[in-house]
Amino acid sequence: MSTQKKLTLITYAPALAGKDSRTLNIIHGMENALPGLRLEWEVGESGRPIALPQRDTWLVERIEDGGFPVVCNGDERHPVTVWGIESSGRSSPGGQPQLEVHAKLPLDGPAVAAAAALLEAVAEGARSFWGHASPYGYGAEVAQQFRRSPDDPERSPRGLPMLNLPEKSPRAETPSFLGWLNYWSAAAAEVIGFPEPARDAELLTRARRTPSGGWIVRLTEAPLDYDNPAHLEALKRVYERFPVIGGRTAPGP
Repeated sequence: MSTQKKLTLITYAPALAGKDSRTLNIIHGMENALPGLRLEWEVGESGRPIALPQRDTWLVERIEDGGFPVVCNGDERHPVTVWGIESSGRSSPGGQPQLEVHAKLPLDGPAVAAAAALLEAVAEGARSFWGHASPYGYGAEVAQQFRRSPDDPERSPRGLPMLNLPEKSPRAETPSFLGWLNYWSAAAAEVIGFPEPARDAELLTRARRTPSGGWIVRLTEAPLDYDNPAHLEALKRVYERFPVIGGRTAPGP
């Protein structure tokens, strides 16, 4: 079994409608963001890649149940995959279904160098509310931050603030948690109050605008490592700066 470290990318966007062109925008954007990437294979029932000579047509025709199937780069030793699923209104902010776009790729030099561009491409292509790119394993850490009972402690085992579950949030634009690289749409940035130049000077050195007016914000230079005390402190600072993230306080007017 491969022990290759992976980069996980997820964005949260309005639900797909019919043969939604955003699906192709996502795929084309990823290919443009990572040099040499071609997502022209499907994953067969055996788990092996199968070439798609008419990938774009195939993909649009297979949009169903609010999502789209896995496509990959056809390289089993260095796999890059992307797919979309619909999260139900019961588990989504505001009670409205959402499109979740998921991508996975090896956490190597080229992926780290292109991670911000990949996140931007997927998030903007899907017209996402927010999203993130983080090393695989972040989910177990974030799960310990979600408050499932009023009796839960004020801090996670890592000392990070507890967060409300996404379905408790009234607004889809409110980010549920922080990742290594964070995409905040223009609407999400407004909800959390980013940026304030006087307060966010350091964060702005690792941030950039996107064509739609959103932001890509990098928490740490190297991929986020929860075992690194400096990375944990960075997380704590940004959570403290933006208490709206995770629904800990209500957005301003």
